[in-house]
Amino acid sequence: MSTVLMTGFPGFLGSALLPRVLARRPGSTMLCVVQDRHLATARDRLAGIEKAHPDVAGRTELVVGDITVPDLGLGSNAATDIDEVWHLAAVYDLAVPLEIAQKVNVEGTANVIAFCRSLSGLRRLQYVSTCYVSGRYDGEFGEDDLDVGQEFYNHYESTKFEAEKLVRAAMADGLPATIYRPGIVVGDSTTGETQKYDGPYFVAEFLRRQRLPIAVLPSVDATVRTSLVPRDFVIEAMDELSVHESTLGHTYALTDPDPPTGLEVAEIFAHHLGKRLVFVPVPLGVVRSALGNVPGMQWALGMPAETIDYFSTRTTYSAKNTVAELEGTGVECPRFADYADRLLDFMIAHPDIGSAAMV
Repeated sequence: MSTVLMTGFPGFLGSALLPRVLARRPGSTMLCVVQDRHLATARDRLAGIEKAHPDVAGRTELVVGDITVPDLGLGSNAATDIDEVWHLAAVYDLAVPLEIAQKVNVEGTANVIAFCRSLSGLRRLQYVSTCYVSGRYDGEFGEDDLDVGQEFYNHYESTKFEAEKLVRAAMADGLPATIYRPGIVVGDSTTGETQKYDGPYFVAEFLRRQRLPIAVLPSVDATVRTSLVPRDFVIEAMDELSVHESTLGHTYALTDPDPPTGLEVAEIFAHHLGKRLVFVPVPLGVVRSALGNVPGMQWALGMPAETIDYFSTRTTYSAKNTVAELEGTGVECPRFADYADRLLDFMIAHPDIGSAAMV
């Protein structure tokens, strides 16, 4: 028997990943480190998972802990047979203040690394980073790239960059690890299910709030590509890559190798909403300034100022390592146009879901 430790449950990715990890490791149990404030939600989420996946029922223990404190706050609750750690916990919020981002994303990762070093039988740390460690990099950002002198749009990006630097330094010092870099994770490509509306959902909400059949949108550079990726692909890819011996010590970009442009995203959403887009020649910088400085503008448009940055970024992402490693496994990223309507249908059917990050 062995134990897999996971941080970030009951978050969006962790909730979907947990039953897959257990199903692929029939001799293992799961230990989920959960903040006390999220314990009730975690219990409910776990009950739903075990009902949907009876084959993994009874193999998960929820333990109160906190990645921002030494030993993850586990003390004597830490299992002695932990041989794999999945570190998913982070603040996924483009507007997060620096102090919180530093504490959770950087100090939290440092504590997880220290915890991993204390495990005598550790086989691998599975670390979830983000493609946006690229910051404002202009050009194709490779999976082996990290510090290329880039600047950052926000504290989320800069602290995830610092956190990945810590993981890479630990790997260079002998810690067995694999790094995964999801793009902008949206809902399930089959059901549309999500736990949070952000990123492209803000565009959809902006279009929906315009009641006429014609929707006005600021001019968008048709050459700027997005990095949207559905949750099911991210989960399936990490699940598959995590057990390949050849992935140890490497980094994988989990994003669409042929992503849509921001313009295509807006047009696809508008078409599904029965609207025709009309573009006005307003520079995106002006729109961002208005969203950040005019009271009530963000509420009126349903879009935070930080989102605008990603309609002008020139970064693209190589996923060569990912595509090569997944070849022949049946795991591949679907085209955005093939599942975008399901994202919108779920969003319309579930207006109670918000955009707040789990902290």
